[in-house]
Amino acid sequence: MPVFRQGAVLGHPIGHSKSPALHNAAYAVLGLDYSYTAIDVQVHQFPAFLDQVRSDGSWYGLSVTMPLKNAAAQLADELTDVAAALGSVNTLVASRTDDGGTRFLGDNTDVAGIVNALRQAGVAPRPRAAVLGGGGTAVSAVAAMARLGAPEVDIFVRDTGRSSAALAVAARLGVPARLVPYTGAAQALAGYGVVVSTLPPQAADPLAQELPASLGKMSGACLLDVAYDPWPSALAAAWERAGGTVVPGIEMLLYQGVEQALMFAAAGGHGDAAAGRTGELINVMCDALGLEHRTQHK
Repeated sequence: MPVFRQGAVLGHPIGHSKSPALHNAAYAVLGLDYSYTAIDVQVHQFPAFLDQVRSDGSWYGLSVTMPLKNAAAQLADELTDVAAALGSVNTLVASRTDDGGTRFLGDNTDVAGIVNALRQAGVAPRPRAAVLGGGGTAVSAVAAMARLGAPEVDIFVRDTGRSSAALAVAARLGVPARLVPYTGAAQALAGYGVVVSTLPPQAADPLAQELPASLGKMSGACLLDVAYDPWPSALAAAWERAGGTVVPGIEMLLYQGVEQALMFAAAGGHGDAAAGRTGELINVMCDALGLEHRTQHK
C-alpha cells in the first residue's frame, strides 16, 4: 500500500507561492519524509488532477489557493463545519478508505490564520470590524471577525451584486453584517478597531492616497492587508503614517500554514511527532518566511 508522502499547493498562477518553503521547513524539523511543491492548476483542470491524486494514493494533502477554493469545497468528500459555512476550502486532508483509495476532508485554515495573526498583534476581543472587498477571501475575513466576537461587520464593496457570499456567511455564523459603498471608505475607516483588506495587490492604492488627509492619527486601529507582495503595500504604508497598526498578510500565511502542517502530519500518522511542538513549528516557519521568532503564541 502506498505511503503518504506527497503534498502541494495548487492554484493559478502559483509560481510566486511561499508555501513550499513554509511547509518543507516544518516537515524537516519534524523529521518527516514529506515532499511539498507548487503546481499550477486551473479550475477546469482541477477535477481531473484530483482524480489522479486519489488514484495515486501517496498524497497526504493539498493546499488550495485562488481560483480553486470554491471548487475544492465542491470536490471534497467531506467538509468541516467552517468550510461548509464558507463554501470555500483551502486545505484538503487525505485519509485512506477501506478499499485502498483516498478521500479528502475539506477545511479552511484561512480563518484561523487571520484570527491568530490579529491576536498576535494584540487585537482585543469584540472589535468594531470592517472588511475591504467582498470576494473569496472576504468570506474568511467575515468568519474570522465572528470568531473574534465582533458585534457586527461592515463590508466595503464596489459591486454589491458580487458580495452575496460574504453576507450569506455572516448570516450562517450569526454575526450582523452590511454592505457599505466603497466610495468614501477612507473617511470611514478611522472608526474601526480592525480592518481586513482582502483586495488584490495594488487595488487599494487609490484608497491609500486618501488616507493621510482624511484620517489623522489612528492609534489603536489595526489593518491586516492580505496582499503581502509587494510589501509594504501603499495602503499599509499610509495606515502606519496615520498612526495605526499594520499586520502584513504574510502573518496570515504563516498561521494558516501552521494549521495545515499539523493536519498533514496527522494525516500521515505522524500526529505524535507534531504534538506539543506548535511553538517550534511557528518559529521554523518564521525562518522560512524571514519573520521574527515568536516568544509566545497567542
